[in-house]
Amino acid sequence: MILKNLFLLTGILLCNYVSGQNLPVTGKVTNAATGQPLGGVTVRIRSADKGTLTNNDGTYRLEVPSGGSLEFTAVGFNTVSANVSGRTEINIQLTPAATELSQIVLVGTRAGGRAKTETPVPVDVISVQQAGLPSAKMELTSLLNAVAPSFNYNKQSGSDGADQIELATLRGLGPDQTLVLINGKRRHQTAFVSVFGTRGRGNSGTDLNAIPASAIDRVEILRDGASAQYGSDAIAGVINIILKTSTVKQLTVDAGYAAYYDPKYNTWFKRDLRQYTTGHALDGNTATLGVSYGAPIGKHGGSLTVSGNFLRQGKTFRQVLDTNLNNTNGLPINTGRRAHGDGSVTSGGGMFNLKLPFDKGVSSFYAFGGYNYKSSDAYAYTRTFHGFNPLSSGHTDRFPTGPGGSLLFYPGIMESIPTPGGAADTIFNPHIQTHIQDMSLTTGVKSVTDSDWEWDFSNTVGKNNFRFFGDKTFNASLGSNTPTHFEDGGFSFLQNTTSLTFSKHLLHGLNLAIGGEYRYEQYRIYAGEEASYTNYDPTFNKATGAQGFPGYRPTDVVKADRSNIAAFADAEWDVNEKFLLGGAVRLENYNDFGFTSNYKLAARYKAARGFNIRGSVSTGYRAPSLQQINYSSQFTNVQGGRITEVKIAPNNSPITKAAGIPELKQEKSLNASLGFSLKPIATLTITVDGYLVKVKDRIVLSGQFNASDATLDKEFQDALKALHIDNAQFFANAVNTTNYGLDLVVDYNKRWMQKDHRLRILFTGNIQHMNIDKINVPDKLNDSYLHRGEFFSEREQHFVLASAPPVKLNFNIEYGIKKVSVGARVTYFGKIVLLGYGFAGDPAKEGTGLPGDPNLAGTGISPLVALDKDGTLVSEQFNYNGKAVTDLYASYRFSDRFTWFLGADNIFNVHPDLGYVPGAKLSAYDGETGGPWDAVQMGFNGTRLFTKIAMKF
Repeated sequence: MILKNLFLLTGILLCNYVSGQNLPVTGKVTNAATGQPLGGVTVRIRSADKGTLTNNDGTYRLEVPSGGSLEFTAVGFNTVSANVSGRTEINIQLTPAATELSQIVLVGTRAGGRAKTETPVPVDVISVQQAGLPSAKMELTSLLNAVAPSFNYNKQSGSDGADQIELATLRGLGPDQTLVLINGKRRHQTAFVSVFGTRGRGNSGTDLNAIPASAIDRVEILRDGASAQYGSDAIAGVINIILKTSTVKQLTVDAGYAAYYDPKYNTWFKRDLRQYTTGHALDGNTATLGVSYGAPIGKHGGSLTVSGNFLRQGKTFRQVLDTNLNNTNGLPINTGRRAHGDGSVTSGGGMFNLKLPFDKGVSSFYAFGGYNYKSSDAYAYTRTFHGFNPLSSGHTDRFPTGPGGSLLFYPGIMESIPTPGGAADTIFNPHIQTHIQDMSLTTGVKSVTDSDWEWDFSNTVGKNNFRFFGDKTFNASLGSNTPTHFEDGGFSFLQNTTSLTFSKHLLHGLNLAIGGEYRYEQYRIYAGEEASYTNYDPTFNKATGAQGFPGYRPTDVVKADRSNIAAFADAEWDVNEKFLLGGAVRLENYNDFGFTSNYKLAARYKAARGFNIRGSVSTGYRAPSLQQINYSSQFTNVQGGRITEVKIAPNNSPITKAAGIPELKQEKSLNASLGFSLKPIATLTITVDGYLVKVKDRIVLSGQFNASDATLDKEFQDALKALHIDNAQFFANAVNTTNYGLDLVVDYNKRWMQKDHRLRILFTGNIQHMNIDKINVPDKLNDSYLHRGEFFSEREQHFVLASAPPVKLNFNIEYGIKKVSVGARVTYFGKIVLLGYGFAGDPAKEGTGLPGDPNLAGTGISPLVALDKDGTLVSEQFNYNGKAVTDLYASYRFSDRFTWFLGADNIFNVHPDLGYVPGAKLSAYDGETGGPWDAVQMGFNGTRLFTKIAMKF
């Protein structure tokens, strides 16, 4: 090695002697076909073992002999050489090679980017426009759910704010265990915490739909643990959203319309029942408009791109319309939730992306950010006054009444509903409205030192503000003085991240990056107006607060903050032409829970031409969020046919300590992956990656503990009674899990006959399994079968295990001739099993009592329901069998500036299996949504028709 370095040094000195004085050469490399800057291009001095890579904005800087020659190479592009000849600025345009361009990824590396098939860990690269235009899916989360193998989300219904915050997961882990970046910078999470009616219970996450789709060029999904590289929340992986940038003047406009047509379950088709809220034959009507304009700016290849999006989506209404119980899929009238389906939403916002090089392109200023506003309206559970229907129960305490308890009827809010006995029930469906604001701004400067260290200093600030409102509802304790619209309060989350990174390409293929980061976070809860949470009835015979969503109380109000500081180092070393080795270490210290350190080692080996073996092992962590530590609320819940008042107590509350719940601590993980990428021919790419993720001390929301339980610890029981509530629950490090699985991607792209004919075949698949290794029950609650079950019941365990289906397969084929393209996409979602709340429980499983204890109703502890014919108790298990959904689409390109798309998602109107126990139809609607189905990945709205246009000017 010493001898080799001496020869190398001698060669460099001879080159300098022959060529003359070294010159600092700068420049920019762009795509000749699109004008886009190219990051990760290798710039090499042909006469010496010295070179560099272009930055993300395509710029580079290199000391070069004045008479030397540079070579520019990138995967998927033709190589270009240029003689220096005394020049100090050399700008290059690379022409795409005849083969399809291999996508360059920036996430997971600080070495300037690599072809996605040559990374040591798996990365999906998804063009938002390519994937989104031929689809009825109008928002980013649902779009990624269809095309990324291990990306999962469930559209919620009847779950308060979760109806409009679509939190997604990677590899079956929690929504807050995936880190989201924009242009490589950390994105803030939502202030919202999933507490009711949703998978990912007890988690926050990032609202991807708050980022305008028109602003996004592509999405990179790193499917591997990356805490050692990026910090907290990256246990499952990283989603990096790359914003559009353009150095040529261009305006793009995308507009679309979609609607659901579901004659099988849309209530409009059985409106003569006079039982359910209805819309129209086409419901969920959605209109979108996206606009993006990019232009060059400055003298050194800068750009400014401004984008905006608007979306308006109507409600959907879904119930089982066949009420004949003798029919196979006939179910009784759903008296508990007469308005079941998606809520409506209106959103709009914009983002900008600015890149401004100066100092002849050596340095640059950049900034990006935006604002998004979203308002929504969704139905809560139905309130019934009389309860004349034998399957309903009357709750006069939820209604405003006059002297003698007479009903005060409000037209336009209340309805009279016919019942089997002839007497009409009076009902109303409270509305839960949300107003959500997202704001973000990143500014930064990049440059290069005299010793060729590239540095990047940036600051990112983001804030999410989330407010609830109750509409067309009442505070029954106010009688005739009740308002019908309430401000219920809400919460906000602010995050500010300042980071500084240095990186340098050293000799022999080694890139080293070091840096530091300081992050400040603040979480607040705002109280609602007094009438939204107060009980004005001195006898407490009337229900407390606004029906549907009682407001946050002054006792819930909190303003909490924290900070952390981190230092990190990562390196990538091309040991030789075949072997790449990468490593990272990150040290962080939080002012509230302390110090953590994490490590990662990754490698890639080119076993043969076009065949790479890759693998990694890493540790990870996720700090308990401020939301989980400080969230506090009181709300109404329906479980096993019972309406109860529930208190979620914050981690530092006296009632939490009385229950023996410890202070929240960090989640810890161990990740390992092994796989390969294969490119046997230029048009075909195959990747296969297996993974293992072990997570210790996952933070979830516990089950509920009842104030009437005399077997509870006396201190805990006294604390519950003092609150005058029925149940209480807590955030806790409750679960240890192990996930393992396999991701598969096969991508075939072929063009022929002067590219007039096009064929693309894409197959993606994820096969996964999760085990719950341990439930960490606190000592004070580990004294009985009942309390262990209440802490984290079988029902809650099933929800964790069903975070992702065991099998998810997607097959997409698209064929085009000249201006016409047609395509089909089939997505298969594997079977998942969930449990109901239970109208009784089964303590006999541990020999603690007789089966069918009605005191366990609604607890989710071995939940049971009675068969209709003889009352025999059976497990309330809902089997959602695997189903395939087929989408068809077509497009016609009128010109280079105008393309029209149309088609249908779920063209065969496939729905999930109904969520009830066969033979126990009278106990139906005991699932999480209060409707015929739980929230499962395929959705329950049926066929969705769409048309879109894409224009460029």
